[in-house]
Amino acid sequence: MAPQRPVSVIAAIWALVGLIVTSGVTAVLTLVFTDDLDASWAADRTDLGSVDPPAFAPVAITMFVVVAMLAAVLIMFLGQGHNWARVLLSAMVVLMAIATLASLRANPPALFVVLSVASLALDAAAAVLLWHRDTRAFTSDAPVESSLHS
Repeated sequence: MAPQRPVSVIAAIWALVGLIVTSGVTAVLTLVFTDDLDASWAADRTDLGSVDPPAFAPVAITMFVVVAMLAAVLIMFLGQGHNWARVLLSAMVVLMAIATLASLRANPPALFVVLSVASLALDAAAAVLLWHRDTRAFTSDAPVESSLHS
């Protein structure tokens, strides 16, 4: 029988699902607020006439689909106790936080800033939970000792 998942693993899974949902909402909002994003991007540019605004929506949607699918698979393996999935999810969380911070440099509309702050909070929570002592013990490669002694 497999060991029961500790609370830290369950909480990490929920934080990661929250990150996926937040990313999905952000990706959909890039479609809704395309004009606002273009205006924010163009606000302080001196080369505006010679450079077209980037296409934010296709990049956001594609990135969301790829990252969400990868995260879903890794979350499944984390729930089964695989340490490599925990490490890869940790790397993904760090990269998502860096991408979120980089997106804030473009002075996005206020709604995107709110979602970014929520995403960064979930990134921090997920990172802490993924490296919690109980999560590390659950995903350790060492065999689980039996509580019954002969």
